[in-house]
Amino acid sequence: QVQLVESGGGLVQAGGSLRLSCAASGRTLSTYAMGWFRQVPGKEREFVAAISRSGGSTRYADSVKGRFTISRDNAKNTVYLQMNSLKPEDTAVYYCAARPFLTVATTEVSFDSWGQGTQVTVSS
Repeated sequence: QVQLVESGGGLVQAGGSLRLSCAASGRTLSTYAMGWFRQVPGKEREFVAAISRSGGSTRYADSVKGRFTISRDNAKNTVYLQMNSLKPEDTAVYYCAARPFLTVATTEVSFDSWGQGTQVTVSS
């Protein structure tokens, strides 16, 4: 399994931006399709964005479409989530996930490796 470590979370005002990073170790990231999920206490983890192994295909939750961008740098073994125009409702713990397949997926059960999460807090 690949090990994943998220970073880049923090406190930001509404309308601001953050870029999350997910660094992989143990395996080459280019063999995995990747995803970002988020979770608020007391609620289920929800899909945010996903990217195929090559980076040629992406998928977004409707709630973040047009504001968030997922990308990957396989040479650096890192996946990114650029978050712009942040809203208070984006506040959550954000998790990076990996699946050893070519194509994108949007459900938790499709991913078999997870990071520990990074907190994003958006103040109004």
